[in-house]
Amino acid sequence: MGIRVAVAGASGYAGGELLRLVAAHPEFELVAATAHSQAGHRVDVVHPQLAGLDMVLGPAGPDALAGADLVFLALPHGESAALAAQLPADVRIVDLGADHRLANPYDWAHYYGGTHAGQWTYGLPELPGQRELIASSTRVANTGCYAAAISLALAPLIAAGAAEPADVVVVAASGTSGAGRGAKAHLLASEVMGDLSPYRVGTHQHVPEIKQATGARSLSFTPVLAPMPRGILATVTAVPARGVDPQAVLAEAYADAPFVHVLPEGRWPHTAATLGSNSCHLQATVDVDSRRLIVVSALDNLGKGAAGQAVQNANLMVGLPETTGLSVCGVAP
Repeated sequence: MGIRVAVAGASGYAGGELLRLVAAHPEFELVAATAHSQAGHRVDVVHPQLAGLDMVLGPAGPDALAGADLVFLALPHGESAALAAQLPADVRIVDLGADHRLANPYDWAHYYGGTHAGQWTYGLPELPGQRELIASSTRVANTGCYAAAISLALAPLIAAGAAEPADVVVVAASGTSGAGRGAKAHLLASEVMGDLSPYRVGTHQHVPEIKQATGARSLSFTPVLAPMPRGILATVTAVPARGVDPQAVLAEAYADAPFVHVLPEGRWPHTAATLGSNSCHLQATVDVDSRRLIVVSALDNLGKGAAGQAVQNANLMVGLPETTGLSVCGVAP
């Protein structure tokens, strides 16, 4: 018998990716998967890519999850806290929603609305000291997808004193799966294909999370919807605090990080190279005109940006090597 695992919100894109990773994990045993409107349907009907996973989605609620050693919550923002409160205290939980990421109640109210549920251990192992905190925690808040891509690019530069924490500017493109699986007119293929469109310009909910994780004081963030199913490409720029090689700073920061790859000079990240993996690819330079630091970051928003990150955190929480059941290599073409 392995570590008994349950997935709540298993009918969504992140939930489906969690099911795929858990089913192939050498130490995890999938014992329950729950959903709302899709409850009662077979997993391989809701997720055809999971052929052979002989399980029926159970009804949403704590009863089906209470027998697990570890629970993943892949629920819409604002729905995780109530369910987590109903689970036994000894059950380890990784929350893929935003409910427990933010320390400041004002930030929660301003960007999400409603009552702040309190902060859990933040689930980005590559931040200094965070791996040890995650390993000793029973409640971990997974990162947002944009937050993972941007924080991995920016945090080491600010921590090393190489970048000013003010005047950080980010433009990042994301695939449509980042918006969830619910039917939305603006996500129809006819609307998305052949088009790039900005959204939530200057108001995106990941801004306070990124500032909290990186130490940035001000952040201008423009997210862009790209005509692809999955992937994030973020371009992060900052004012240099002193004359440094940003690529060298990143290489030193991630020398022992199995999933973060600082590419050789001349190679730039692209989303297809991270598809299906838990990896983040980084490259950095200095703008020859403005002298701003530029870091480009690519990852799979359902991998290192969601389900892969969650499994990495879960591995640490149960005492396994963080790489267990996860791929460093992407899928191509």
